[in-house]
Amino acid sequence: MNVIKTDIPGVLIIEPKVFGDQRGYFLETFQADRYRDAGIGCDFVQDNLSFSERGVLRGLHFQIKQPQAKLVQVLKGSVYDVAVDIRPGSPTFGKWVGIELSENDHRQFFIPEGFAHAFCVLSDTALFNYKCSNYYNPADEGGIIWSDPEIGIEWPLNKPVLSQKDSDYPKLSEIKPENLPVFHK
Repeated sequence: MNVIKTDIPGVLIIEPKVFGDQRGYFLETFQADRYRDAGIGCDFVQDNLSFSERGVLRGLHFQIKQPQAKLVQVLKGSVYDVAVDIRPGSPTFGKWVGIELSENDHRQFFIPEGFAHAFCVLSDTALFNYKCSNYYNPADEGGIIWSDPEIGIEWPLNKPVLSQKDSDYPKLSEIKPENLPVFHK
């Protein structure tokens, strides 16, 4: 597998080896030792699967006291996926990385603990899979408005389909530092 570093330390793009022939293809989507060697040493405890239609944007979501690292991949369709560093004191606080993921490229995106995460669907539909390093806890959930001008994410759409919860989130600057994940040096 090929591991690509991004402008934010710890945020990684994974290109797995794909073995294809006339029957189709095969790839490993996770192998603990190999991923640990690549710098992804967390223990994943929960897998999630999301189905969405074109134009849906989910996020920017995070957990405060029980942050989740995520290893995400598109199984069907394509999405634009974004990670935002929201750890006060981090040298990359408020910075973001975005990447297109699709069923055709099989790439994965690793988002460490302490980041807000969101994706929007570019294809007619998308099946989006993610492994999480901590259990989802609705009482610990936080969010940031997808269009926060101070973060300045360059989304490939202007009028996404949002849940009411996602459309009501505040800007990052409106969230008290104690309500954001802790930065560990």
